[in-house]
Amino acid sequence: MLNLFLPTEHVKNVFEITPEQLKKKGIKGIITDLDNTLVEWDRPQATPKLIEWFDEMRKNDILVTIVSNNNEQRVRSFSDPLGIPFIFQARKPMTRAFRKAVTRMGLKREETVVIGDQLLTDVFGGNRGGFQTILVVPVASTDGFFTRFNRKIERRILNFFRKKGMIDWED
Repeated sequence: MLNLFLPTEHVKNVFEITPEQLKKKGIKGIITDLDNTLVEWDRPQATPKLIEWFDEMRKNDILVTIVSNNNEQRVRSFSDPLGIPFIFQARKPMTRAFRKAVTRMGLKREETVVIGDQLLTDVFGGNRGGFQTILVVPVASTDGFFTRFNRKIERRILNFFRKKGMIDWED
């Protein structure tokens, strides 16, 4: 059961994820969280560096869909200027939004990776759905109320994995 919280991979930020690496693993699509994964939870638009990252994925035929638990206005105002499809109020870690995203992209689960900053929503939901998962370090050091609560639980889970020798990175 606890293995469902163990990501396939861990990186410092999305910029460490390249199309070449993804293609070597047979990945053709990305399902990514928005807040504290791509940008700070209170940043309304993408940074120039993030826009370049999206462009690089696009040039390499890697499809991207944003799947967020946030409301429609937040996700739409971020995604629409970039032309990136999205699903809002996803209710992660439920798997329905992940399945919907992979179907919209016309891909198989094995061809898709879930990227996010939270074990309890992104990694747990992605793993439950049968996807590869990549945990990123949160972009911001501040969180909303519910996320702060989740982070306390996540620290305990990560400490357990560390003690068991299942992970070797630091928070």
